[in-house]
Amino acid sequence: MNALKNNVKLIGRLGGEPEMVKFDTGRTLARFTLATNENYKDKKGEWHELTQWHTITAWGKLADLVQKLLKKGQEVLVEGRLVNQSYESKSGEKRYTTIIEANEFLVLTPKSEK
Repeated sequence: MNALKNNVKLIGRLGGEPEMVKFDTGRTLARFTLATNENYKDKKGEWHELTQWHTITAWGKLADLVQKLLKKGQEVLVEGRLVNQSYESKSGEKRYTTIIEANEFLVLTPKSEK
């Protein structure tokens, strides 16, 4: 039941090549952006596409799989949890961001599109 409390699934396309970071402890981190698209009709009956960008992180063995299997433009399903982070900008402002920390992914792009 705990998995239902903070769980998100997204289907989208990678906006760029995954960025890999290896820490002194030996732990690895993969970070990439994912674009999700929604179509909607406005009051005038015209269709619009809304693209939202999400930052995805993966740790350890999953990060290694991200590096090995994922490329820019591929369509993937990502499952994970929302993580809120705060940081201080160069000008000293406190800023907040929400990322998705992946625990699984599935490549949806057919092999012929790779």
